[in-house]
Amino acid sequence: MGPVLRTTLVRAVVVLLCFGLLAPIVIVAIASFSGDGYLKFPPESFSTRWYERFLGDARWRSAILNSLMIGVMTSILSTVIGFLAAYAMMRGEFRFKRLLLSLLLTPVIVPHVVTAVAVYFLSARFGLVGVRPWIAVAHTVVALPVVLVILQSALRTVDPALERAAMVCGCTRFGVFRRVVLPIALPGVVSATLFSFLTSFDELVISIFLAGIRSETLPVRIWNSLLLEVEPTIAAVSTLLIAVTVLILGLDALIRRIREGGSALPSS
Repeated sequence: MGPVLRTTLVRAVVVLLCFGLLAPIVIVAIASFSGDGYLKFPPESFSTRWYERFLGDARWRSAILNSLMIGVMTSILSTVIGFLAAYAMMRGEFRFKRLLLSLLLTPVIVPHVVTAVAVYFLSARFGLVGVRPWIAVAHTVVALPVVLVILQSALRTVDPALERAAMVCGCTRFGVFRRVVLPIALPGVVSATLFSFLTSFDELVISIFLAGIRSETLPVRIWNSLLLEVEPTIAAVSTLLIAVTVLILGLDALIRRIREGGSALPSS
């Protein structure tokens, strides 16, 4: 097999894989604009009626609001805790550091349903089911490993010599942290915040156990709607979730490109 044929085959396989990954998304997006009274592909007519019904339904609007509030709280909590933990792991020298890091990354390995059941029994005992801040704390448990991995990579770009030089010049430890470490690692902090928000916004299993009736999130609302009826509103909501994900990923890529472009400018 010649190199040209091998390259052609590899490109064909990549194209097929991309098509297989993107085809369901495209189908759902097209079905969301269906004018039919039931979910059908291809649709016989096109309309925005299901988006209007989605935005006009108080339960859907409440679910969006709950997801946004919980997602923002989760991103703040997980980013703050993850940044401090990542900094301690990168700069600290103490016993059992690898064991502690493994424990912090455990939620990635443990199935979410196990975590959800454990947190539910704790929540039910103290009457915390349906409390939004507590749901955000539970989401922080599963978002923290993602934040920790991203911020550890970001902190590797911070030269410890810069921190020592700042302290020699009279800067306090907090000043070094605020004036040196944080500005250099800022793109990683932004990425960690965005990905933790996505982790919370898309979390279903833990939310099913903890949301209750008062704090039904968007994934839980979708789940309940699928159990009762399958209508094109689900496709409209799914398209919205896809759009939010693409928007956040695009924003993350844009911030990184701007940051890299600024750092590449020659200093005067």
